[in-house]
Amino acid sequence: MHKVSAILLAAGLSRRMGTKNKLLMPIAGRPMVRHVAETYISVLQTPLTVVTGHEADKICAALAGLPIVFANNDSFAAGQPGSVAAGLGVATDADLLLIGLADQPRLTPRDLMQLVHMHHTSDPKKITVPKLGTQRGNPIVVPRCLRPRLTENPDRPGCMRFTREHPGLVQFAPLSAEGFYADVDTPDQYAALTREEAETTE
Repeated sequence: MHKVSAILLAAGLSRRMGTKNKLLMPIAGRPMVRHVAETYISVLQTPLTVVTGHEADKICAALAGLPIVFANNDSFAAGQPGSVAAGLGVATDADLLLIGLADQPRLTPRDLMQLVHMHHTSDPKKITVPKLGTQRGNPIVVPRCLRPRLTENPDRPGCMRFTREHPGLVQFAPLSAEGFYADVDTPDQYAALTREEAETTE
């Protein structure tokens, strides 16, 4: 079995949600960030790396007791590339590295396992990105051989830049599960999610 590790990006400012930090809002009775972290942990053989920034103390408190290694991005307001670099600096070495977002609570363990399976059955030396039509999703799968290249340019680290500048090192997995493509960014999106949750428990 291939060893899998993961970085969960949880440093953002959550501006589109208004005054609330979306990652601390409840999903299924627990903070969104904890819900998503537990989904990842269920498929990993190593501790999960979580990158914090905005309200880091509250994010850490929401994740208390879980097998997590924290990395803090002091420059979180500058965007996601710095968070990816911070996570890569501490993430456990493994055959495969998932890099995902903490605001995707519709993801399931089965979704993650299917993504890893599709990576193995394609070219295992490329980065695998979920894709549905023209929409790219998260998380992505990074093989060990390409992990150092995500930070080879210290001025422009991260996944998005690298995958777009090196399309020959990227392959797309035609996955249809909604969780790969559904971020929760706005009050309306959160309201829709909680309505779905209420309907499934009736």
